[in-house]
Amino acid sequence: MKESMLQGMLGHLYLKVMIPKKILILLLSKFLYLEIFLMIKKAVLPVAGLGTRFLPASKSIPKEMVTVVDRPAIEYVVREAVEAGIEQIILVTHSSKASIENYFDRNFELETTLEQKKKFDLLAEITQIVPEHVSVVSVRQPQPLGLGHAVLCAKSVVGQDDFAVLLPDVLVKDSSGQNDLSRMISRYNSSQAAQIMVEAVPDHLVDQYGIVDVKHSPNEGESIAMQGIVEKPAVGSAPSNLSVVGRYVLPAKIMQLLENTPKGAGNEIQLTDAIAMLQDTDIVEAYRMQGQTFDCGSKIGYLKAVLHYGIEHPKLGNDFKQLIQELKL
Repeated sequence: MKESMLQGMLGHLYLKVMIPKKILILLLSKFLYLEIFLMIKKAVLPVAGLGTRFLPASKSIPKEMVTVVDRPAIEYVVREAVEAGIEQIILVTHSSKASIENYFDRNFELETTLEQKKKFDLLAEITQIVPEHVSVVSVRQPQPLGLGHAVLCAKSVVGQDDFAVLLPDVLVKDSSGQNDLSRMISRYNSSQAAQIMVEAVPDHLVDQYGIVDVKHSPNEGESIAMQGIVEKPAVGSAPSNLSVVGRYVLPAKIMQLLENTPKGAGNEIQLTDAIAMLQDTDIVEAYRMQGQTFDCGSKIGYLKAVLHYGIEHPKLGNDFKQLIQELKL
């Protein structure tokens, strides 16, 4: 495919502008390398956590499977990844989370029943949860040793590829046509600088988040080099008001750094510690998102998500708005 693309583009440009073919080969080879080989195609979703913030519901239901309107929260995260060009979803999971794996698998008995009952709309919905070109695989995290350890558990599947990390507690709702993860990946492809998604939070709440240290706040949809991440700084001493969202685009070599990362806060292997080590040799950038986030790991964040996604639901939205009006909320 690469050869035919290159030949076609060469011929077209040679005839149109008469650029020497040797120069064209050089330019187009670089272009095709960037477009084909540097695209981020794998995403790691750590789903092994116990979800203690969502107890008692998470005692028997994985917090990632709690329904936001008519589908589990994790499906929104997978959709976000797929829309950004991801083709392999890697679930880092736990023995108690089998329902997540089952959700993204086929259920032939259910499909047959829906087909026999001529419920073709529902059949289409459950068979199109994940597009055919996207695969979902899972690996186990044997011990709860932190986010960095969870990412490291995916090393055998990630291999030598650069990849994204999406924390499934956080839903990112787009405010425009192209999602923020897609913009982050584009920035990574052009700069080769690791990307960390951030959003502005009120100054009096900075002590609740990991805050990035930057020289100045970038515009929404833009990236800027960062000096580090400060975990839950005291109000008044934070380096910025930009909090880490839970979306990362990272080079493959972060895995080697994670292998050499000692246990940090909470006696766990922290991803932020490995990113700090990465900054010794590489530029790491903070990408300021344009969309809106919902922390579905918390009960109030979950309720906010239900409200916002319910209002915009294509089938239920109007009835939901009417309900809100009737309740005089």
